[in-house]
Amino acid sequence: MDMSGLGGLIAFVLGWLVAQTGKLLGDLVSMKKMSFRQALDCFTRSGGMPSGHTASFGGLTTFFIVKYGIFANITVLALAMTIIVIYDAVNVRYAVGEQGKLLNVMVADGNQKTKKLRVVEGHTVPQVCVGAAIGIMIGLFCGFVL
Repeated sequence: MDMSGLGGLIAFVLGWLVAQTGKLLGDLVSMKKMSFRQALDCFTRSGGMPSGHTASFGGLTTFFIVKYGIFANITVLALAMTIIVIYDAVNVRYAVGEQGKLLNVMVADGNQKTKKLRVVEGHTVPQVCVGAAIGIMIGLFCGFVL
């Protein structure tokens, strides 16, 4: 039975877990004290350093490159998805997050009875680069070990 699908899944999940743990540790250092709810919110949030989306897709894509080569159908599909995810994180979600912050300022300054929006952050280029580095390392590890 071919278990390479399981290896890809492990690389994907490990990329996300490592990146999200990095966010949690970074926030723990800066906040020094946080409740379980705050830690859970930090661990599951999108946006921030490093990019969990990029780390997970980078891990999966790198795993497929190691196992099947750069031009295999599954690798090309994974690479295309990775590019879309990175583009969305840096451009679309980042812009929407900035717009959400601005709308919240406008609501706070006005007399409207509108509640604050939940702002979903995107990523800066450095955040995506660190996520990519994490994903590539995990993908290489999983590709050669699993």
